[in-house]
Amino acid sequence: MITAYCSDSKPLELPDLSAAARLPDNAVWIDMVEPSREEETNIERLLGLEVPTREDMKDIEPSSRLYIEDGSVFLTGSLLWKADTNLPMLTDVAFILTGNRLVTIRYAQPKSFALFIAALPRIPQERRTGIALLVKLLETIVDRTAEVLEQAVSGIDILSVHVFGDRLKKIRRPSNYLEEKLKDIAGYHRTISKVRDSLSSLSRVLTFLHTIPAMQQDPETKELCRNVSRDVQSLSEHASFVAGNITFLLDASLGLINIEQNAIIKIFSIASVVFLPPTLVASVYGMNFERMPELHFAYGYPASLTLMVISAIVPFFFFRWKGWL
Repeated sequence: MITAYCSDSKPLELPDLSAAARLPDNAVWIDMVEPSREEETNIERLLGLEVPTREDMKDIEPSSRLYIEDGSVFLTGSLLWKADTNLPMLTDVAFILTGNRLVTIRYAQPKSFALFIAALPRIPQERRTGIALLVKLLETIVDRTAEVLEQAVSGIDILSVHVFGDRLKKIRRPSNYLEEKLKDIAGYHRTISKVRDSLSSLSRVLTFLHTIPAMQQDPETKELCRNVSRDVQSLSEHASFVAGNITFLLDASLGLINIEQNAIIKIFSIASVVFLPPTLVASVYGMNFERMPELHFAYGYPASLTLMVISAIVPFFFFRWKGWL
């Protein structure tokens, strides 16, 4: 689907671009969402340039993602997508500046685009130029990324309380509690990882964008681009800090799991040692030799039971004295 946003009118959907079709003269933003090959061909004819395909956008070389060709600026960035789900992803979006128009090519629906479209009417008409809209769009994308990062930090704080618990409340946690929390930690790790990758991509886009001639001719947009670049740098540093916290939380969770497992093994070990002497006593008097003096002892049975109890109590208090219990 192709939508044209004009400088002084509402969005205009272009579901069918025939050979005789032409773009509105005041169209400043052409948004292409999952375009077909036919739509790409028609846009190329109308704009007089070759738009990158989905395969071209997957290239990781900077020369294939950031370049200027025939006076048009081609930028490809990786944006966060499905951030509100359990499986956040990155989607590649192409930004093209040709003349006074902005062209975007995307094969997903990042929430930042919906937010920008909703805020588009509030942009003054005289500021609705291709370069200004691009920087405003990048600002919205960065703001959305910051929102995702903030939500992740809040969730990690709550998760940290659940992992370490409240020391004032002696609440017995169910079995496999920490194992389930490891899945939540892995989910936050994936989110922060995608945020960092997206911020790194946006940083390269903004750095390249800051050097193009059209940016130098618009001081207001240039200053906004510089501010957005600072925001990206600040968010990248914060994301790195959060990633370190997640690593600590993961290591701590694994350590607590090992401590709980060691405590269980310790209980079984102590129980085995405590009941070993009574077992020895019972084994001795369970032997079937013909000459055993205790067999004719009138109080042999209660004496053997008493000896078994004493042999179990003495190791128990010895372990308590040593601090092993």
